[in-house]
Amino acid sequence: MKYRQLPNTNLQVSEIGFGVWTVATKWWGVTDEEYGKRLLRSAYEDYGINFFDTADVYGNGRGETIIAEVLKDKRHEIFISTKGGYDIYTYRGERTGHSELPQDWRPESLRRSLEESLKRLKTDYIDLYQLHNPRMSTIQSDIVLETLERLKEEGKIRYYGVALGPDLGWEKEGLAAIERYDVVHIINNILEQDPARSFFPHAEKHQTSLIVRVPHASGLLDGSYDPDKHFDKSDHRNHRPIEWMKAGLEVVRELKPLYEGTGRTVGQLAILFSLARPMVKSVFPNITNEQNLKEFAKTSDLPPLTQEEMEQIESLWVNGYKERLAQPFANSENKPAKIVG
Repeated sequence: MKYRQLPNTNLQVSEIGFGVWTVATKWWGVTDEEYGKRLLRSAYEDYGINFFDTADVYGNGRGETIIAEVLKDKRHEIFISTKGGYDIYTYRGERTGHSELPQDWRPESLRRSLEESLKRLKTDYIDLYQLHNPRMSTIQSDIVLETLERLKEEGKIRYYGVALGPDLGWEKEGLAAIERYDVVHIINNILEQDPARSFFPHAEKHQTSLIVRVPHASGLLDGSYDPDKHFDKSDHRNHRPIEWMKAGLEVVRELKPLYEGTGRTVGQLAILFSLARPMVKSVFPNITNEQNLKEFAKTSDLPPLTQEEMEQIESLWVNGYKERLAQPFANSENKPAKIVG
């Protein structure tokens, strides 16, 4: 496992991170809790993953307590990021599909959310505390930033950031967050290259770290999507229109020269695509079993994509894939894909 340093710090995080929601929610993923715990432990002990990303809303706090149960003895060797901002204390029902709970960004609410996360994680500090899917008004709020700064001064958080979402888009919000926060959590993959392409030079200018989720576009880029069996209604990914998934499969087939016979899988190609950007410090693939844990973690051992390969992927996007993947949304009955996490 290779590690990357956060700007202006001596902290290093693993290039491959573990998005804990896959072992802590009912959206899809791991339903056997003991198996999920083994995956978390193996990620650290067997593959060197030290970056674990979670949120208070994942499983109504389960995404935090499970880290404490499995990795408490490794607290000073791992990097924990969690998120807050949803009012999970007034509205305690499990979030389903792509519904959102009400958000509460008042200073006292943010402080309460952080304090409760600290208790669940059984720690006295959080390495990265993120605002969970904030809108522009929150990203630009001086009161919110002042609250985060005070929590940082108190030693309760080391860094603060923004996890963008839930809808794709959010270019203005991302650019604004990059100018004001330590870390910005984005969506980026070969099949959804915008708006992230505008974030990379801006992040380098402001020395803001980026972390990436959804590198495999809901299974299209890791080979797990079955075109004959679309996601059922209980699956977190059922927001993806069938027409979009089919178009994506056609694109993936055209990418074969970039992974077949190269010593890397399509899933590893997808991760390397994001890691090619120096301001991306870690990528969170969806880890749901021992096989993909090994495959994804081993990506860090592979040679990076060449400049020629990156230019080829980006050219394919600009000159064809972007337009082709937008076609399913030309029908007014289809809405753009929504990503929550």
